[in-house]
Amino acid sequence: MYDTAFLNGKIRQNNTWISANLYVQNGKIALIDEWVYEAKTTIDCEGKFLLPGLIDEHVHFALDLGFIKSVDDFYHGSKAAAYGGVTTVIDFLDPVDNEKDLVKAYQKRCKEAKDSVVDYTFHATLKAPTCDLEAFVVTMKSLEIDTLKVFTTYSESGRRTSDEAIKTLLELTTRYDFLLVVHVENDDLIRLDEGFKPSDLPLSRPAVAETLEALKLASYVKSTGGKLLMVHLSAGSTLQTLKDDYPGLLNTQFFIESCPQYFTFTEAILKEPKGYLYTCAPPLRSDKERATLLSLSDDVYTIGTDHCAFMQADKQKTRLIDTPLGIGGVEQSFQIMMHHLGESAIEKMTENPAKLNRLPGKGKLLPGYDADVVMMAYAHGKIRKSHGKADYTVYHNHPVDCMIHATMIRGNFVLKDGTFFGGKGRLVKGVHPDA
Repeated sequence: MYDTAFLNGKIRQNNTWISANLYVQNGKIALIDEWVYEAKTTIDCEGKFLLPGLIDEHVHFALDLGFIKSVDDFYHGSKAAAYGGVTTVIDFLDPVDNEKDLVKAYQKRCKEAKDSVVDYTFHATLKAPTCDLEAFVVTMKSLEIDTLKVFTTYSESGRRTSDEAIKTLLELTTRYDFLLVVHVENDDLIRLDEGFKPSDLPLSRPAVAETLEALKLASYVKSTGGKLLMVHLSAGSTLQTLKDDYPGLLNTQFFIESCPQYFTFTEAILKEPKGYLYTCAPPLRSDKERATLLSLSDDVYTIGTDHCAFMQADKQKTRLIDTPLGIGGVEQSFQIMMHHLGESAIEKMTENPAKLNRLPGKGKLLPGYDADVVMMAYAHGKIRKSHGKADYTVYHNHPVDCMIHATMIRGNFVLKDGTFFGGKGRLVKGVHPDA
């Protein structure tokens, strides 16, 4: 007898839907079959669609910016994630410049994540390194972390990593088999004028700063043979230029992540009375940039949210330099991307991030995989309520075409028919901090 049976639904496999029944046993997918077998709990999925648990590879829960901390801790952020069908999140360790502090940052973040109700793991984060880079990578691998975040900007806060260090790290990706994750903006083209208002954000961080830096990094990837993920690509022109100049690298060695906000809004909204609520880095772009990004969506490999939520009062500043940059989105991301891209969004939020970030047992509905199952139905509506800690969402009233009915993680319902049951998230990749 199986623990749970999902009967009469459509199951996502190989970029399409199949008609079958899905059976769960001991937290794993045990069987996908057309036959009906006995189970302790049987769920009729007539008219519903079953897809793998969504993976948000880019969240910032309890992010300390020095002058403020993002409002969603791991409990509230993961609760919002569960409402959105997200069963695994990847957060970031605090930026460090040496391998000893890396271990401390890992232990600290593991402790903070214990309240998560969804599964989780981490990217290591390096800032302006003062250490031997190979020693840093060896330590990172000893923690079973395979992704390393660096910044090409934020020199004003000491986070920028030099071009030479990035080239060395790309060479090390081939030797130690890890992925370099990069915030891509040319630091020399960023303007931090004290007189800038939040609406001036596109002037402060122009699209050309992203495009030129992306091209430079692509040349480094080509010359080193390394592997890189460009996170939160914001400008369609950046993707078009990469596609034109480095077609062989795109999503084979130079991977592209973008975010729901860049498919949804344009910089025009920054000039509205509450435009400060839409400030993020990189910023929203022009209508033309957004249209180009939508037209090239097939070349976006993964969708992450860059979830970094604040209260409205935290964002309501008159000067840009006082404004915390970041918006929430982990709960709404799937509905938003299904609205923009249709079903092509599914693999960008399940199979692809699982493959890229090497998440064992995640990203597919197959026997032996974790029973991370999302049940959805097609239905028109609008985004109304959010379940994180922030007192607003930029996606309020946005039209959607599907609804999440249930979120199961490793065989346990965290959410079902609007009722939140909670759960205990698990570190899915990395050395257990108590080991």
